[in-house]
Amino acid sequence: MKSIFSFLILLSSAVSSPAQIRKSENRPNIIVILTDDQGYADVGFNGSKDIPTPGIDRIASNGTVFTSGYVSFAVCGPSRAGLITGRYQDRFGFARNPLLAPKDSTMGLPLTEETMADLLKKAGYKTGAIGKWHLGAHPSLIPNRRGFDEFYGFLSGGHQYFPEKLDLNDLSEAKSQFDGYRTKLLKNQERVTEQEYLTDAFSREALNFVKANRDQPFFLYLAYNAPHAPMQATEKYLNRFPNIKDSKRKTYAAMVSAVDDGVGDLLDLLQELQIEENTLVFFLSDNGGPTKDNASDNKPLRGFKGDFFEGGIRVPFALQWKGHVPAGLRYDAPVISLDIFATAASLAQVEPKNKLDGVNLLPYLSGQKKGVPHEELYWRNYNADRYAIVSHENKLIIQPKQEFLFDLKKDLSESKNLFSEESEQAKRLSKKIEEWKKQLMDPIFLGLLEDETYNRLNPDRYTPVQKDN
Repeated sequence: MKSIFSFLILLSSAVSSPAQIRKSENRPNIIVILTDDQGYADVGFNGSKDIPTPGIDRIASNGTVFTSGYVSFAVCGPSRAGLITGRYQDRFGFARNPLLAPKDSTMGLPLTEETMADLLKKAGYKTGAIGKWHLGAHPSLIPNRRGFDEFYGFLSGGHQYFPEKLDLNDLSEAKSQFDGYRTKLLKNQERVTEQEYLTDAFSREALNFVKANRDQPFFLYLAYNAPHAPMQATEKYLNRFPNIKDSKRKTYAAMVSAVDDGVGDLLDLLQELQIEENTLVFFLSDNGGPTKDNASDNKPLRGFKGDFFEGGIRVPFALQWKGHVPAGLRYDAPVISLDIFATAASLAQVEPKNKLDGVNLLPYLSGQKKGVPHEELYWRNYNADRYAIVSHENKLIIQPKQEFLFDLKKDLSESKNLFSEESEQAKRLSKKIEEWKKQLMDPIFLGLLEDETYNRLNPDRYTPVQKDN
């Protein structure tokens, strides 16, 4: 792939001007494809050798790879809260992975926040969410109440992939945190009996949504739970990897391959319906791979899911918009998942309800805006009292008992800690973090690590609840 500098002239001519791409009668469709716990190196466009991803790689070859693409947290729930609102989730207290608590209206994305679906509905978009939600199971917090016209998926943090394992009719039968993995799927607010492997079912529903809404602007949030645990795959996908001997890695590869098939089929459909050039497609993972837990690969990055080392927060990240963003571009300046919301808001010509932390990426890709999208990016892990900041090529991590300073341009693997009390760079970045901290809220709910505490405070948590309505 060519560097961004080689493309500046091409970009200027290939990317439509705002006047062209914002015509109200021709607003582009927007698709966000989100995987779960996928390793940085587990896509072809980031160098994967043992897991071919031709479908996903088409997004990269058709458009832009963000080589320094970040998410706003290193685990699922808070990362998704940031993506869906375009705001640092700590601004509204979503600092932890929410528990399965369907009777608790505070356990999830607060109603003060506008979702990307809320925003795009104001511009006349048809909105659909497919797959994993993890932003609240209370009736006031489910997708159909948060701007989505259609929903097919589950509300908790993970799910069984084989339909025969879905042996709970609904959340009224849940007795523990992980019983949410066993519930039948929701189609809008009704439980349905699924017959297919879960990833295939989500891909099927994505195709159906696009077919049904081909003649109007649509927003599709396709949130696969693969390759998140439990590690489960069908023989169809396992048989593609006879050369992988490690059983966990083989299953992981099969799960990624199932997603890749779905992505490829979705791109084929956009071509078939002749709406490819009117559809902006994002692809990214919600956080870095857990490595040992699911055999993912974050190389050459240090760390894994949960870390503020690069392996926890730098993810596979690409977009395509054929005819508008040139093919084969690698963009190296740091960007973040929060930028997806801001880009969508700009294209839809809608003013967001809340102040965003993301920015519209397209002018930076076109060369219409110089410099970089962000002077700094920030992270907070409230429970661990850990903070991080990325500024240009430098990165500072502050946590109890140890601090880290890295030059990411020279040391992507974060192998050499440059921190010292005398470092002017460390002092400057530390001051930036202190200023940012003043803008944040304490967590508004107990999270996954506080499951036992929550049970003591809420002894009726698992008493029968009214069925989803």
